[in-house]
Amino acid sequence: MTDHSYRLPGATGDWELVLGLEVHAQVMSESKLFSGAATAYGAPPNTQVSLVDAAMPGMLPVINAHCVEQAIRTGLGLNAKINTYSRFDRKNYFYPDLPQGYQISQFQYPIVGEGEIECERDDGSIFTVRIERLHLEQDAGKSIHDLDPNATYVDLNRSGVALMEIVSKPDIRSPADAAAYVKTLRSIVRYLGTCGGDMEKGQLRADVNVSVCKPGAYEKFRETGDFKHLGTRCEIKNVNSMRFIVQAIEYEARRQIDIIEDGGTINQETRLFDAGKGVTRSMRSKEEAHDYRYFPDPDLLPLEVPQSRIDEIRADLPELPAEKRKRFVEVLGLTEYDASVLASDKDRADYFETAAKGRDAKLTSNWVNNELFGRLNKEGLDITESPVSAEQLGELVALIESDVISGKIAKDVFEILWDKGGSPAKIVEDRGLKQVTDTGAIEAVIDQLIAENPDQAEQVKEKPKAMGWFVGQVMKAMQGKANPQAVNEILKKKLGV
Repeated sequence: MTDHSYRLPGATGDWELVLGLEVHAQVMSESKLFSGAATAYGAPPNTQVSLVDAAMPGMLPVINAHCVEQAIRTGLGLNAKINTYSRFDRKNYFYPDLPQGYQISQFQYPIVGEGEIECERDDGSIFTVRIERLHLEQDAGKSIHDLDPNATYVDLNRSGVALMEIVSKPDIRSPADAAAYVKTLRSIVRYLGTCGGDMEKGQLRADVNVSVCKPGAYEKFRETGDFKHLGTRCEIKNVNSMRFIVQAIEYEARRQIDIIEDGGTINQETRLFDAGKGVTRSMRSKEEAHDYRYFPDPDLLPLEVPQSRIDEIRADLPELPAEKRKRFVEVLGLTEYDASVLASDKDRADYFETAAKGRDAKLTSNWVNNELFGRLNKEGLDITESPVSAEQLGELVALIESDVISGKIAKDVFEILWDKGGSPAKIVEDRGLKQVTDTGAIEAVIDQLIAENPDQAEQVKEKPKAMGWFVGQVMKAMQGKANPQAVNEILKKKLGV
C-alpha cells in the first residue's frame, strides 16, 4: 500500500501541511447574477456592463433564478445539504474594480451546507475531502495595469458575473492532493454543466490556505475541532492552474517553516503567487469576517427554495465521474486505470461511450486511451478537436473485431482518417487492406517458408520463441494482411510447437 503521508524536513524535525481551499467556480449562465448583462468570454472591455453592474444610483439587483438552480445542482453533486432558506449579504470593502464598494455575497446563511467528495490520486488511491459550504456571490471587475505606466484601467465585463465559492474543510495534506481535489471539483462541475472549468479563462480559480504544524497536531485538531493546534494560515489568492497550486503550496510551506525555525512568527495574511519567480509575496493582512461589516442586503429578499424543486433538480442529475468510473469497471470490464482516465473528463467519457456503443469496450478503450490520446497529446489538441470522430473510431474498432483488418492495418487506417478523414470501411475497401483469413493461402506461404528454411524450422522445435521469425516473414510476404491468429495457429501445427 502506498504511503501518502507528506512531511517536510526542517532543522527542528519534520513538519506537516494543513490545507483548505476556497474554489471560485463561474456559474455557467448566459447572464449575470443580478442583471441581464451577457457573460461571454473575450468581449471587448466594458461592453457587457449593465447599469446594475456599474452601480449606477437607483439600480436594484434582481436574482437570476438559473444561477440559483445551478448552485443547487452543484451542491447535490457534492453530496451536500441544500438549504431551503438562504440570504444575501453585503461584504464591504474598497477595490477599484468593485463599483458598489461592496460585494453581494452569502455569509451566515449559504445556499449549500456541508458535504463531501471522493478524490482520486494519480496512483488510483482515493481520499475524501469534506465540503464546508457553497455560496453564491458576484464577481468583481478586472484591473489592468500593463496598458499604461502611469494609469490603471478597469474592465467591468466580469462585474456581477455569478460565482460559486466552494469552501473545503482543512482536510488536504499535500500539494498533490490539493491539485487532485481541484481536478475532481472541475470534473464534477463540468459533468453537471454548472461551470466550464477552464482555468485559463478564469472560470475556475483557487484561494489556497496553507499552514504548517508538527506531526500529531492535526490529529488533535480533528479530535477537538480546535484550530489552536494548527499553525497560523496564509491565503494564496487566485491560483489558476494545477501546476501553480502545487508550486505555490510547496514554496509557501517552506517559507513558513524557515520563519518559525528562525524564531519568527507567521502573520495571517493574503499572499499572491508569482508564477514567473515561483514565489509567494504579501498582498495584504488577512481580514476577518468582522472587517467586512457584513449585513443583510436590503435590496434582496431572503431566498426560499421549495424542497420539491430541489428534488426535481436531484432527479435530473447526470451520472457523475465516480459513478461512471465504477460502471466502466463493473459493467464494461475496463481496468481501474482505463476507467479512471476515461471518466475523469466528460468529453473523454462521451467520446468513448459513443465509439464503444455496440462494440468491444476493452478494445475501444485501448484505442481511445493509447492511439487517440497519444496522437492528440503529440499535436497539442483537446479531444473536442480530434480530426477522428467517435463514430469513425467506433467503425474502425468494428473492423478489427470482425477480423476484416488486423490491429497493424488499423493503425495505418487511423493515420489516413487523421489526415484525410473518410469512412474506415471505404478506406479498407478502396485500398485493398482487407485481412486475409483464407487459411489455405496462409498455409501455402508457410509451407514455402518452412521448405526454404529447414534449419530455422528445426530451431523452433528446441526454442519455441524462435517462431516469431516465421510470423514476421509470413506477415511480410502477405503485406501485413494475414490474420495473426491464423498465422500463429498454422505455424504451431506445422512446426510441432
